[in-house]
Amino acid sequence: MAYLTCKFVRPDKQLYEGRVASVVLITHSGEMGIWPSHAPEICALGDGVVRLNGLEEDGGELHTVLVSGGYAEVVDDMVVIIADHARNTNDIDIVAAEETRQKAIRARDEFPEGDHRRAYYENKIHWCDLLLHYGKQ
Repeated sequence: MAYLTCKFVRPDKQLYEGRVASVVLITHSGEMGIWPSHAPEICALGDGVVRLNGLEEDGGELHTVLVSGGYAEVVDDMVVIIADHARNTNDIDIVAAEETRQKAIRARDEFPEGDHRRAYYENKIHWCDLLLHYGKQ
């Protein structure tokens, strides 16, 4: 059976490496399905859930990962996903996300409007909002 090799990383660790039947990426313009023999592609990732569909012979497990930003490259039946932020959907801690969000809001609000340092906290708040949204589903 044809398959893809998938490597999925975020800045601090590798989330997945292995064979998959297909990958559904979340891009800024919507979902993009990747199957074996897909044409070479590089795309920017958006905000949402990436789905790694396991091979039936390996148990057919579905891996779902919430991402925000990054890139994916497809070449020669290999998919490399480099996400700015990524978390397995079954590993979202709602309480921790809410606490982190509140701390980020307080830290952001210590800087005046127009201060470039606010951007770091805006990004963190956005990521926490995604965690909270997808963690409650």
